[in-house]
Amino acid sequence: MTPTLDAPGRPGLCSTFCRALEEPFPGTAVVAAGWVVVEQPGPWGAKAPTQSHLDPAFGEAFDTECKKVDVRFGLIRSPGRHADTVERSHQVFVASTLPGRSWLLGGRVADPSELNDLDLDAVSRGDRAAAIASLPNLLPVDQPVVLVCTNGKRDECCAILGRPLVSALAERAPGRVWEANHLGGHRFAPTATYLPAGTMHGHLTPDTAVAVLEAADRGETVLTGLRGRSTWTKRGQVAEIAVRRLLGELSLDALSVVGEDLDTVTVRHVDGRSWTVPVTSAVAAPPRPDSCGKEPFAMSILQAGTPVFLSGAAR
Repeated sequence: MTPTLDAPGRPGLCSTFCRALEEPFPGTAVVAAGWVVVEQPGPWGAKAPTQSHLDPAFGEAFDTECKKVDVRFGLIRSPGRHADTVERSHQVFVASTLPGRSWLLGGRVADPSELNDLDLDAVSRGDRAAAIASLPNLLPVDQPVVLVCTNGKRDECCAILGRPLVSALAERAPGRVWEANHLGGHRFAPTATYLPAGTMHGHLTPDTAVAVLEAADRGETVLTGLRGRSTWTKRGQVAEIAVRRLLGELSLDALSVVGEDLDTVTVRHVDGRSWTVPVTSAVAAPPRPDSCGKEPFAMSILQAGTPVFLSGAAR
């Protein structure tokens, strides 16, 4: 049965199903200890690293190297109209998402292939000095940036809902928002990643997107629409958000996922307290598509039980 609703989007879009069925956000962020994104104007195909004006051999090889060390690679474009080819340097952002070692570097390269010099292991382990030493034209960036998925070749929702969000954000936070080729979770469009923390939010509006950016400036996040922090596994994302909700904790680096077993995830607060969170997987009903144009299926959704206090005390 196709749901009907008054939410943004047209009937049949995967985001329309997602809104109507009130699919939970936690545990739907991608998993990555670090991010590397490079500006590549022009059209993007569904697999942009190899289907764009970026050299496909470089795109495929660099993407493969990033995956080996749990780093996410992607393409970005500046908001608004842009030429298919641009004779200028390319903006690059490199981020570590690890709590206590979150940082963002930015700079420009004459050719994206210069990223081959970047120490991806350093990015993955949060070693900023080593990352800069490997590519010295990267410098620390003090303000978080926002990546909004807009690639209509990957999913229709991202173009229909993501591009208007980018346009609105560009007016309210100029220089801090970029179109992105793919962030995962099309059904949560418009969806965005905030770097350097790697938090991902879904079903954003211009107001909520700005609120998350303002929170990121304070070293905090917003619980509304929070899909997870890419640092953690998907089960870890679910558990961390459950503890955040229990405490009303907004500080980005206040919580860490410190252990997982088959049934539970352990989350620790910087003040020494810790909780164990039951995390289960259940089949969602009714079936729904995870991307536009795909057939509905019995999707599994992660769910958190009530966090159980283990030990420790605020100091």
